Amino acid sequence: MNKETLNYFLLVAITLAIAIVISMILRKILSVFITKYAKKMRTDPTNFSFIKNSVGFIIYTTAVIFIFLKIPYLKSIGTALFAGAGILTVVIGFASQKAFANIISGIFILIFKPFKISDIIEFKDGQKGTVEEITLRHTLIKDYENRRIIIPNSVISEETIINSNIQDEKIRKHIEISISYDSNIDKAMDILRDEAEKHPLLIDNRTQQDIENNEPCVIIRVIALSDYSVDLKAYVWTAGNDNAFILKCDLLKSVKERFDREGIEIPFPYRTIVYKKDLSDGQENS
Repeated sequence: MNKETLNYFLLVAITLAIAIVISMILRKILSVFITKYAKKMRTDPTNFSFIKNSVGFIIYTTAVIFIFLKIPYLKSIGTALFAGAGILTVVIGFASQKAFANIISGIFILIFKPFKISDIIEFKDGQKGTVEEITLRHTLIKDYENRRIIIPNSVISEETIINSNIQDEKIRKHIEISISYDSNIDKAMDILRDEAEKHPLLIDNRTQQDIENNEPCVIIRVIALSDYSVDLKAYVWTAGNDNAFILKCDLLKSVKERFDREGIEIPFPYRTIVYKKDLSDGQENS
């Protein structure tokens, strides 16, 4: 290896090292800025996060261009590539179609904000979680089992999303519970309403007109007469998904305990089994 080639290798190594260091420093500065000042300035951290993830891409791209310009051999290759730009554009277009689609989708997410960092979103297939990061390529979501779901921006942009943080943070939770046909329906509905109204996480979402008309804070409906049960549904309001989950779990427990004390039965399917041998013996004896 001659001295000139060695110098080129050193130039590449030093340039890439500088690019990595600068990228790490700028990303760290932006991370500190986002953590400390975004909330104080009441600024959406999504913008800063997207910029932070774009910094590395810009720095590395600049470093590669610098290397091509400084090394004669690579510069000649670059010139040849640009000379055949038409063919190169077609090749790159096919090879990086999805990559560019993700970048464009990421920019659209940043501009139109269907969701942002810390929003709780849910997909039509049932996946649900908190948006942790939005990069040039993908969106990172943390689910309720503390797993990370990585979804390409081009995919998530085409999904139907339920965003629990847009506009009103209050949500209505539906709590269903079944009782037997022998149980007192009105008594069961009163117990369910009483337990819900006592819960500290419940929000009274009635209008002034509802209050004047003596409408109950918690609406209870009979929603179905099933094969083995009468199905009741309570409509309760609370603040956010976390509270909704806690409220539902607490109510299922407290209502079950009240039902046991008050003699309200939660049914399970009954099945009558007829043994063929016993039936045959009975026919013979007759």
